Amino acid sequence: MATDPSPQIPMRASSKRSNNSIHPVDVETPPVRTPTPIIYREIKHFKKWIPWLVPAFVVANTVMFIITMYVNNCPKNSVSCVADFLGRFSFQPFKENPLLGPSSATLLKMGALHVKEVVDGDQGWRLITCNWLHGGVFHLLANMLSLLVIGIRLEREFGFIRVGLIYIISGFGGSLMSALFLQSNISVGASGALFGILGCMLSELITNWTIYANKVASFVTLLVIIAVNLAVGILPHVDNFAHIGGFLTGFLLGFVFLIRPQFGWVSQRYAPPGHSSSARPKFKKYQCILWAVSLILVIVGLSLGLVMLLRGVNANDHCSWCHYLSCVPTSRWSCNTEPAYCSSTQLGSQVNVTCSTNGRTTTYFLPGASSSKIQSLCSQQCS
Repeated sequence: MATDPSPQIPMRASSKRSNNSIHPVDVETPPVRTPTPIIYREIKHFKKWIPWLVPAFVVANTVMFIITMYVNNCPKNSVSCVADFLGRFSFQPFKENPLLGPSSATLLKMGALHVKEVVDGDQGWRLITCNWLHGGVFHLLANMLSLLVIGIRLEREFGFIRVGLIYIISGFGGSLMSALFLQSNISVGASGALFGILGCMLSELITNWTIYANKVASFVTLLVIIAVNLAVGILPHVDNFAHIGGFLTGFLLGFVFLIRPQFGWVSQRYAPPGHSSSARPKFKKYQCILWAVSLILVIVGLSLGLVMLLRGVNANDHCSWCHYLSCVPTSRWSCNTEPAYCSSTQLGSQVNVTCSTNGRTTTYFLPGASSSKIQSLCSQQCS
């Protein structure tokens, strides 16, 4: 049978027969508990940020490369160029620069790192500006794609201030280590800053170890990625000292900038009113120890390295095997990356260029040869 779903109210009949009316019994209804409204608040320690700084870094590096190619002006300063249809944006010959980019002279003019200029010329700003220059299109693409892949995720998690500081300081640390060990060549690229980002990802995982799931797998994966990238640095013409310096700086900075409070403290802080529980510390003891030690090491390390550099110290004099960290010679390649030096004689339109490294001499017919064109020929002659 169908039942009436309406609530049943107790009834009683009047004792007077003459009154056939029926009245409901006066029943006290129990108080209804209204649920406490749930207030959703964004926990600032775990909020998601909108990444904009990392894309801005990519744009800035790209713009700097375009400006560098404009200043390079290959048709005017070189005998031959790659991609002539680009006009003054065309690239140096492959023998001179296989990365499709400008000449070394142009990079030096734009702010590349060169120890002689830093120490003797009081141009310490090159330790910063070299991180915004790139040796060629391939160099730029590799660095910027890597920056987008790893940088955007980190900025979304921790915000632009902390990621920006890690990027810039790590780049400086990489430049500093490069200058201490590679004192005869110029150095450019954002690789030091990129390795700083990788380093801080590793230290962030370590210092926030207790709040992560699948942390062992993440830790091993990150170690493999870092090891592979550092292994590539043993190839010639790759500044692995900048990679190592940037990685170490970023690794220490991760303990300083990317420390997160424990979930127990967060739950207690954002608990509803009236909720009582035992007080919990915001950070674990090991987090505080790593924070203090890392901060001291970063400040002391960068300060000491800068003082050593400005005093003209060559770190290779104190470490006879360290040069193998940047290049390991094999039967297939040489680690001799000394800059090209040539002697030239000119008779009318005839120019004789002799490379001092390999002794090779070539005669060119070059009307109106400028010093930049002869330097370009020297680079090709010694390659």
